[in-house]
Amino acid sequence: MTDRPWLTVPDLVEVLGIGQSRVRRLIEDRHLLAVRREGVLQVPAAFIEGTEPLHELRGTIFVLSDAGFSDEEAVSWLLERDDSLDAAPVEALRSGRKTEVRRVAQALA
Repeated sequence: MTDRPWLTVPDLVEVLGIGQSRVRRLIEDRHLLAVRREGVLQVPAAFIEGTEPLHELRGTIFVLSDAGFSDEEAVSWLLERDDSLDAAPVEALRSGRKTEVRRVAQALA
């Protein structure tokens, strides 16, 4: 999970072109998942597409939350390779496999 690039809130302000309060609202509203790494709130760069949060991520976050995953567990699952998907779930989401990713996530409950 640590070999991928991560973005801090100030990084997200720059990448997304929005204010810090709006970035925090995206996290609160579950458009993005953030975890503390070395005491700093960070979001995996893979959760951003262009200048927006990855659209398919939000629904998947809710599915994982409903399955009992903490934010840290959800981030780990999204970033680590899943054999049934033959890819990391976030990469499968980025390649248009949203339904398949969510089906696998639901089966984890």
